[in-house]
Amino acid sequence: MSEWAPKRFWTRAEVAEEPQGFAVRLDGRGVRTPAKAPLVLPSRAMAEAVAGEWQAQGERIDPLTMPVTRGANAAIDKLSVQHAEVADMLAEYGDADLLCYRADAPAELVARQAAAWDPLLDWAAGRFGARLEPRTGLMHAPQDADALARLRAEVHALDRFALAAFHDLVSLSGSLVIGLAAEQGAFATDDLWVRSRIDETWQQELWGEDEEAAMAAEHKRRAFLDAVRFLALARAS
Repeated sequence: MSEWAPKRFWTRAEVAEEPQGFAVRLDGRGVRTPAKAPLVLPSRAMAEAVAGEWQAQGERIDPLTMPVTRGANAAIDKLSVQHAEVADMLAEYGDADLLCYRADAPAELVARQAAAWDPLLDWAAGRFGARLEPRTGLMHAPQDADALARLRAEVHALDRFALAAFHDLVSLSGSLVIGLAAEQGAFATDDLWVRSRIDETWQQELWGEDEEAAMAAEHKRRAFLDAVRFLALARAS
């Protein structure tokens, strides 16, 4: 038996400018979030993307095909009331950042990690004055408190829509620094994703590709790209 999904009940999705921002209307009626708040977006570009997702739905609504709508719902329903808590949670990634935990062997993997990750740590040090230091092995060793405080301030400065995207950038990559580099547009998006997958790529080369793992990785890659797009839409003029 197929899973239940709500039926499409509208003919046309369109954008309407309002004093608070840009709303999406379905046959003239405003869309609301799951928590029943008005779905009002910070830019026309984002509103048009959301309207496009609704317009593209078939007979049944498939939320998996609506990443911009889902991100907007999270920003409005969750981050309006949990901004500080989410920002703190994401900032904690800095003290155990993926980029700082290095292999001690084999030499080729050590070199790959250094080539991919050292430039990102150097960038964060130059951009934010926050130097995170790499370690060998998986045992946790705290980072410099001042560096972490500087990075934490950057996360807390993000508005709720940017933080919604940033959540995915950090959680999917496992790296606060990669999330910040994506948010700042400091490196190409695809390049950042490849850098976040150094260890997985190494294992794949050694043992061959697992079809299920490859599908999961592709799903995460698409979500990472969706988050970068969501951020750009939120900041569009």
